[in-house]
Amino acid sequence: MIGLDTNIIVRYLAQDDAKQSPIASRLIESLTPENPGFMPSVVLAEIVWVMEELYDASRDKVGAIVEGLLQTQTLVVQDTDLAWKALARYRRGNADFADYLIERTCAAVGCDKTCTFDKKAARRNDCRMTLMS
Repeated sequence: MIGLDTNIIVRYLAQDDAKQSPIASRLIESLTPENPGFMPSVVLAEIVWVMEELYDASRDKVGAIVEGLLQTQTLVVQDTDLAWKALARYRRGNADFADYLIERTCAAVGCDKTCTFDKKAARRNDCRMTLMS
């Protein structure tokens, strides 16, 4: 198994760099279920941010990208079950994917609440974050 950074996945998805995209494609396409790539949860959160902010991808498009990454047999995503839960909330809600992933991760380890200064995240009932003031 090999670890994958955000920029490798983004170059593969976006195919927007004449030098790096082909390298990323060769790497991603060389992965197998027996020798998969590993994506830390933070990479998944960064991919969502990059696709939304830098590539203007819609929420639906980003949801499809995350789903595709989670379903790919040649990728292992850290805490896949939490990522699926965060994706479900992201698709239904208005908070950022990272907020849902943070909240679901905290809940999974038994946290009573997840504290934040992010007013947007705290206003969302499905995100279950507690605003600190």
